[in-house]
Amino acid sequence: MLQVTGITPFVLVPNLKEAITFCEGIGFECTFLSEDDGYAYMRCDGGAVRLLEVDTPEAKAAMRQHMVYIDVASADAFWEQHQAFLESLPDGTARAPFDQPYRQREVHIYDPGGTTLMFGHDIRPT
Repeated sequence: MLQVTGITPFVLVPNLKEAITFCEGIGFECTFLSEDDGYAYMRCDGGAVRLLEVDTPEAKAAMRQHMVYIDVASADAFWEQHQAFLESLPDGTARAPFDQPYRQREVHIYDPGGTTLMFGHDIRPT
């Protein structure tokens, strides 16, 4: 029987070093780096993403279409913890916590490659 132990999405990035710095700014730690392969593994608590540096027109177009949803205990706490970094980003890069009609409270961030990162938690009544 299949036992899923985790899901770690690949996030395509145009500049690996810049992407690592960005991820570290929002609380991730680089636990594996292969600069020769343009690859980094970034962890934060029980979650992770895999960064893959690519530099083709097709990949750059795909970057703007990717979205990664990261479930957190509190979108507000995430925002507060990383607010200084997020507010230092260019205008329109990060959106402060807000409620979605599908009962999630979310923070949206657009990474340097154009991937949308959403950090959210369930706000359904218990």
